[in-house]
Formats: sequence, C-alpha cells, structure tokens
Amino acid sequence: MTRNQRYALVAYVRNPVGEFVESLRKELHPELPHLAAHVTLLPPRLLHGTESAALENMEELCKEVEPFEVSLGEVETFIPVTPTVFIRVAHAAYRMRELHDRLNVNALACHEEWPYMPHLTIVKMGAEDQAQYAYRVARTRWAEFDQSRCIEVRDLTFVREEAQNRWVDLAEIPLGQRLVPTSGLVR
Repeated sequence: MTRNQRYALVAYVRNPVGEFVESLRKELHPELPHLAAHVTLLPPRLLHGTESAALENMEELCKEVEPFEVSLGEVETFIPVTPTVFIRVAHAAYRMRELHDRLNVNALACHEEWPYMPHLTIVKMGAEDQAQYAYRVARTRWAEFDQSRCIEVRDLTFVREEAQNRWVDLAEIPLGQRLVPTSGLVR
C-alpha cells in the first residue's frame, strides 16, 4: 500500500477487566467498531523503516523485560484535550513507562504529541458533552466492579491501522526469556 500507515504496540486485556471495558464501550458508543480492550505501549505512529525491522527490534528489546502486573485506579478523562474516558494505571505504571521508553527507538521512534500516560481507554466520544456523560456512567459502573483490577502484561501485540478505527494484529511479542518445556527429560 502506498499511503503512510500507522502502527502501534498494545497489550490486550483478556480478563474480566477487559470484558467490563468492552461491554461498557458497546453500551456508551455502539456505532463504533468493536475494538478489543487494551493498554497502549506505543501510541499510533509512522514507521522509520520496514515492518520486519520494527518487529525484529521489538522482539530483541522485549526479551530483556520480564512480564509484570499493573493495577488499575480510577476512571478519568482527557477532557478538554480529547473527549476520551479511561481507567488510569495506578500501581506499577512506571513499568509501562519504562517499557514505552525502551521501545520508542529506531524504526518505532516517534516524538509524541502528548506525554505517555499508561491507561486503559474505555471510549473516545465525538464531543465533550457525550464524554462527560460517558465519564459519569463509567465512574459509577467501575465503582461497582467487584473483581480483580489487575492486568498481567505478558505479551505485546504489534498492530497496523487498516482504516479509521480498524486495526489489524501483525505479531504477538512475548516479554522475557521463555523456556520451552521438554517432555521426558532424563536427569
């Protein structure tokens, strides 16, 4: 394709927190295409080089980072900058910032418009008043959420934007050195 495509790096949230966010998003903004719940490590950007070079670089850098857990805090909003409602990463957000800084190099280097702040987006609305309503609903629902608010960051997914609000998974990148179990090991 000849147009400039954007890429990002995310950690999907495949647990009850992710289910909560996806359900709430469908309720608050049903006309948006369904996006899987995720925390973003590298916000959308153009590549400096090829997809394969970027992937190779990420795989090499991620081998040295052990999986970690973060916990989520309160529902917040980026109003008035953008009409976005999100849940802030509260505990161990520094781990996500360190990983972001480690990966924001070479083919993936980007001078980002805003400082990186780890969060789990619930919804981005079309206007501020819609976002204020979504914020009030999300705060109430999140206060009632009675399951673990922790997210394990074990694998990252490299994604490419195919169309507005439509992203395609390109590759899953595991964190840390993984040993492959062997069967029948003789000692």
